[in-house]
Amino acid sequence: MKIGVPKEIKTLEFRVGMTPAGVHDVIHDGHEVIVETNAGAGIGVTDADYVAAGATVLGSAEEVFEQAEMIIKVKEPQLNECAMLRPDQVLFTYLHLAPDPKQTEALVKSGTTAIAYETVTANDGSLPLSTPMSEVAGRLSIQAGAFALQKANGGCGKLLGGVPGVLPANVLVIGGGVSGANAADMAVGLGASVTIVDRSLPRLRELDDLWGGRVHTVYSTKHAIEELAVQSDLIIGAVLVAGAAAPKLVSAETVKAMAPGSVLVDISIDQGGCFETSHATTHADPTYVVDEVVHYCVANMPGAVPRTSTYALTNATLPFVKALANLGWVEALKKDPHLANGLNVTSGHVTYEAVAHDLGYKYLSAEEALNAA
Repeated sequence: MKIGVPKEIKTLEFRVGMTPAGVHDVIHDGHEVIVETNAGAGIGVTDADYVAAGATVLGSAEEVFEQAEMIIKVKEPQLNECAMLRPDQVLFTYLHLAPDPKQTEALVKSGTTAIAYETVTANDGSLPLSTPMSEVAGRLSIQAGAFALQKANGGCGKLLGGVPGVLPANVLVIGGGVSGANAADMAVGLGASVTIVDRSLPRLRELDDLWGGRVHTVYSTKHAIEELAVQSDLIIGAVLVAGAAAPKLVSAETVKAMAPGSVLVDISIDQGGCFETSHATTHADPTYVVDEVVHYCVANMPGAVPRTSTYALTNATLPFVKALANLGWVEALKKDPHLANGLNVTSGHVTYEAVAHDLGYKYLSAEEALNAA
């Protein structure tokens, strides 16, 4: 199979879909890899590094899309990239379709087979291709929040950990999954007063045991979130409903009641955001203010640390890339039902139920799509 790796074009996105190590592995399996020039420049990987691994470097994205049978990316395809996709191609990347009707429409129109990292599952019910970026985003959210809390950046001027004789900042983490736990870990390490809300009691027990009582755990209800939010200096939104739009858990009224200079960091913004006042921003202009509350809503947070993020992501995606290349997408998905859960669009049909429901498309199950392929 001929595998294409284009350069990412989203604003200040420097990650890349495959590293030279991954290229070397798939070439060893008998495949061909074409890489757009400077695709790895943002993480310090040169064209020469890819050539040394066995790849062919091409001068433009158009050439890569034209020649490749499978496209490996990081971020969702932009509309001009969707226009280059074909019915006989496979796209393997993050998609986040539920809050993005234009991208969904473009992928459906293209006829391509689009497999989303974020809906691939594992035996334990986890999301193995979301986990690495959730870890990065969770840890990064505290760095971003601490920076935004500084007075010069619009915040109230609180140091997360305080100092002896001065209370630390109050940090509320909404969601106790991978991102939330990593955010809490960083906040605890910096000495903040941390509360996690989640609607799973077993998960709250795990988190309580993990930090030995150093983190407060609260069962998630609308009332609890409203009550805790107005007491918080920094709120991390770390809520995920796999493949679907994130629920709005903090209302505009609650935001208005928060203290001036408080900060919201919405990790869930890739799926539409979990604060009612959220809208997506970029690394070039990451924050905005609503009712004197600073909002950090960058839709590709891990892109701020692209070297760490690329290696963390490609460590997880490579086995699936190899399976798709070695078996072809139909056989690979038939053999691995967890990979089949990643199928979101194929042959003009939406094959992920939550996306079809949220955007008003007729739903075709992955099983039906595979039988028809």
